Amino acid sequence: MQTTIAPSLANDPRAIAAADVLKKCVHCGFCLATCPTYNLLGDEQDSPRGRIYLIKQVVEGHEPTEVTRTHLDRCLTCRNCETTCPSGVEYGHLVDAGRSLVEDRVPRTGKAVWMRKLILSVLPYSKRVGPLVKMGQWLRPLMPAKLSSSIPMRQTVPWAPRVQTHPRTMLVLDGCVQPSMAPATNVSAARVLSAFGISLETAKSSGCCGAVHFHLNEQDKARDFMKQNIDAWWPFVEGGCEAIITTASGCGVMVKDYGHVLADDPQYAEKAKKVSELSCDIVEALSQVLSEEDVSKYKTSSAAMGKIAYHPPCTLQHGQKLPMAAETILARFGFKLSPVADSHTCCGSAGTYSIFQPEISQQLRDNKVASLLADEPDIIATANIGCQLHIQAGSGRRVVHWIELLDTVITESEGTSP
Repeated sequence: MQTTIAPSLANDPRAIAAADVLKKCVHCGFCLATCPTYNLLGDEQDSPRGRIYLIKQVVEGHEPTEVTRTHLDRCLTCRNCETTCPSGVEYGHLVDAGRSLVEDRVPRTGKAVWMRKLILSVLPYSKRVGPLVKMGQWLRPLMPAKLSSSIPMRQTVPWAPRVQTHPRTMLVLDGCVQPSMAPATNVSAARVLSAFGISLETAKSSGCCGAVHFHLNEQDKARDFMKQNIDAWWPFVEGGCEAIITTASGCGVMVKDYGHVLADDPQYAEKAKKVSELSCDIVEALSQVLSEEDVSKYKTSSAAMGKIAYHPPCTLQHGQKLPMAAETILARFGFKLSPVADSHTCCGSAGTYSIFQPEISQQLRDNKVASLLADEPDIIATANIGCQLHIQAGSGRRVVHWIELLDTVITESEGTSP
């Protein structure tokens, strides 16, 4: 798609990056079929192709309006369109640049501004989120059902793995909301990796991956979070750490993008590139170390857990390009996976999307929950904290990270529970 950058934007790196992506688009429309918002709303401006045209107009000098901003806001950034696109359009990078350009020209006012400030002052900070979660869980029985459903259920955290030093070491990102809302996830990840000879460590001074700020157009602040993490991880990288593990796929897709986001930073570009190269989802780490001999002894315990309905997050299958990754490992371990219709579609969580676009988010969640429960599974599992909480709130069912399932069967098989 030929794009002529407006003279006023000729030196703007966002416009230059957008134009570079736009030239790959042949406006074929394949993306429309898999776009959640287009399928719900039927408006081409709420499709990838429509939003691409809107961004193209802005890059070429047309003044955007609040309508332009609304259509870009409605995008989930699920990247389903990237999986569908035959031309390799990097739509995720394009819409980030487009949103930033539009927001400069159509700034938000009133309630929208303060709502964003509130979210950004709390969610990315684990020490602020934790006390609020505990208070909400304590008051949960007194709340009306609609409000209480949004409070995460208390998790029983499995006992920590035995202190054991392995020759192989990997880092894990704790993140911002997962430690308080789903604390069992990283404990289970450490136990599972320890069973296969890998020590999992945490850099205490690391924090939010930066995704919350980045996707709400506070991109300079997001870069600060990225640099803080790089500084926290770098001594481990220099010490020979094999990988930087993420157990929340939404964080994973952001960390893998550090090299792209910080490519023009003279101080951090090379370090960011190295961090992105080392970044991998827990499913990738396990895929590299498991042998059939490792998994065969756990199949009896796995089968006894009943049917598993698994939801693959968009950030894993479309963002990180790892379709069927967790399903493959679960099947190798002998878990019975229920068929789930339209498993490629978004559940509607999408970071803070469920807060700012609640109607669309809830429609998508209702569709996803219906698909997940159609085969009457015993357990629902996923690979991202946002999806986990969103589906749990909409289904009334406990939802777990799939690594917890492996932890359970390994622990039972080896008799290592306390």
